[in-house]
Amino acid sequence: MASKQTRLRAMSSAMRGMTVRAMTCAIALMFTSVALLVRPQVVVAQESDLSGSWVSPATNNVLEVYEGPFTDDWTGMPLSAAGRALAQSWSAGMLAEPERTCQLYGQWKYMTFPFEVRIWPLVGGSNDRIVAWELQKAEDEGGMTIWMDGRSPPSKYLDYPRSAFTTGHWKGGTLVAETTHMKMAPARNNGGYYSDRATLTSTFIPHGDSLVMVFILNDPIYFTQPYVYSRVWTRAARPANTQWPPCIVNYEGVAEGDVPFYLPGKNPLLDQMMQLFHVPEYASEGGADTMYPAFRDKLKAQYLKLYPTFPKKCTQYCTNFRAQQPVGNLPQPVQPAAAKSGRRNSPSGP
Repeated sequence: MASKQTRLRAMSSAMRGMTVRAMTCAIALMFTSVALLVRPQVVVAQESDLSGSWVSPATNNVLEVYEGPFTDDWTGMPLSAAGRALAQSWSAGMLAEPERTCQLYGQWKYMTFPFEVRIWPLVGGSNDRIVAWELQKAEDEGGMTIWMDGRSPPSKYLDYPRSAFTTGHWKGGTLVAETTHMKMAPARNNGGYYSDRATLTSTFIPHGDSLVMVFILNDPIYFTQPYVYSRVWTRAARPANTQWPPCIVNYEGVAEGDVPFYLPGKNPLLDQMMQLFHVPEYASEGGADTMYPAFRDKLKAQYLKLYPTFPKKCTQYCTNFRAQQPVGNLPQPVQPAAAKSGRRNSPSGP
């Protein structure tokens, strides 16, 4: 028969074991509760309504959209050596070649074309869900269909229409789209091109009656870094025009078989930016360095040295108004001389 002291020792040992197990359980519950409280929040897709007609104010990028860039201005474009050589060989006469008269632009053109754009959903399937978002074609632009049904991209060896292939997904209230199977097309209307191996990431960010589009163009052939461009749109008061006449090939000054171009080092227009704005050729020829603010420090000393020689009045890319819309590259109006009385001369005629 065990002594009383032995039974007490056994009971004490059992109590200690129960206490340890209870404390272990309590600590485990505490850590579980903390883990539940600090677990990362999952971003739930919250689809936005992008449908409607959208217009981009002319003040957004008037010089790029309306009057167009100078033929030697590729500042801010991350051109590779191949991209630069192609750009410097470009001649505006190429646009008059019969085989290029009806050559459409690609999806990047939404960043630089002057038209309104209409966006609408495509509904289908057994539950009538939105399977795609459609961006209208323009007169010379191939359009974009953003598939939202999870379909797989076609083979990279498949020749695709100029509308390319685009899939999209929602990230919160923002639509993110990925475009592949693009055709070679201008990234800027002066010979800066992207190749048919380029891909495009498009982000559509709605803010009430405003829509921000951010396009990121990647091209392993003609770029060395992504080319990023953004544009702001506002909801239009009237529906966008969706009816465009068919393109008809006409003679526009270049005979069939002729190919206007410049041989390396023979382009006479490569010093325009220097002559007009004192921007040296190593800056206007583009490259990844010209995209960043630090590049200004490289130009500062030369720019300030030449500043006293600048014309005192604007001669090129002056912003004016045409039909109550701001436009670029118009000469400033000549102000009439003031009369001796201090009043302006009254216009002649009735």
